[in-house]
Amino acid sequence: MKLGVVGLPNVGKSTLFNAITKAGAQAANYPFCTIEPNTGVVPVPDSRLDVLAEMYHPEKYTPAVIEFVDIAGLVRGASKGEGLGNKFLSHIREVDAIVHVVRCFEDENITHVDGSIDPVRDMETINMELILADLETVQKRMDRTRKIAQSGDAKGRQEMEALEKIADALDRGLPARAVPFQDEQEAYVKSLFLLTNKPVLYAANIAEDQIDQAEEDLAMVRQVKETAEREGAEVLVISARIEEELAQLEDEERREYLAELGLPSSGLDRLVQASYRLLGLISYLTAGPKEVRAWTITKGMTAPQAAGKIHSDFERGFIRAEVVSFDALKENGSMAACKEKGLVRSEGKEYVVKDGDIVLFRFNV
Repeated sequence: MKLGVVGLPNVGKSTLFNAITKAGAQAANYPFCTIEPNTGVVPVPDSRLDVLAEMYHPEKYTPAVIEFVDIAGLVRGASKGEGLGNKFLSHIREVDAIVHVVRCFEDENITHVDGSIDPVRDMETINMELILADLETVQKRMDRTRKIAQSGDAKGRQEMEALEKIADALDRGLPARAVPFQDEQEAYVKSLFLLTNKPVLYAANIAEDQIDQAEEDLAMVRQVKETAEREGAEVLVISARIEEELAQLEDEERREYLAELGLPSSGLDRLVQASYRLLGLISYLTAGPKEVRAWTITKGMTAPQAAGKIHSDFERGFIRAEVVSFDALKENGSMAACKEKGLVRSEGKEYVVKDGDIVLFRFNV
């Protein structure tokens, strides 16, 4: 899973990325200080793995991971190549989802490319550049598809219909993800790799001294939430500066600092959880003395498909899956105790894997 972190210059985007990955991406007070995208792979926090590690004392402990890409600040006109627009847009095209950082605080020491702080305007600036880039892509594809559709080709007509629906939405300032498609059109739309078809999570970046204020009391945060709600997008309120400070601390110090701030968890934990929801992802677990591990799958995957995440042979030769829920294993203390109580189930090819399932796959190739 790859998430692109985007935003206008100087909104806290690279500061947040530094905190997420501890990768030290350059954060400077001028536009375009990030040119090549910095990439960081971070583990997905999962307390269930800690419980399993205590139970099995494994040789290896392997959490699921998310890849974050810090994409340089976009500016108005990026779709036409302004700033370093074309390069930035190509980087966005390669990610699965977008984390859009929006500045929600005043600071006279940090410049803004438009000279003032207006989160809704900033959101619209980036969204419009993505829409304009997509419109160009769609119009080029329509020019190629039109002749095929006019010849009477059924597939061509279907594709032309999808393109016209997208173009109409984009013309009205709506993202492609807002357009409903028939099942047979979905695969074709995905093949277009449209920027506005990617799911979006808005990260409302607040100042350190706002962290103890209720979100509904922060006017700029309210504006971001209202705008995101109209798009059907999710919002996470976060202080990039505090997250950067937390990233420098040892585990115990981090817990103490979070308690001092009155926060139940770090912004990173909440960002990862929100990203999973955004992409419809869950984790199943494998456990034993050699390794405890979390495997990321798409919600709704069957047991053979989930097995294929470990190795294609597991899916090809799938026989059955032995499954117990994490809660049952934790409560009973061992797999043997779960088996004695009949809590370990034998599931076949139709079984849909659930979040927190602990699974042993049986297969034969």
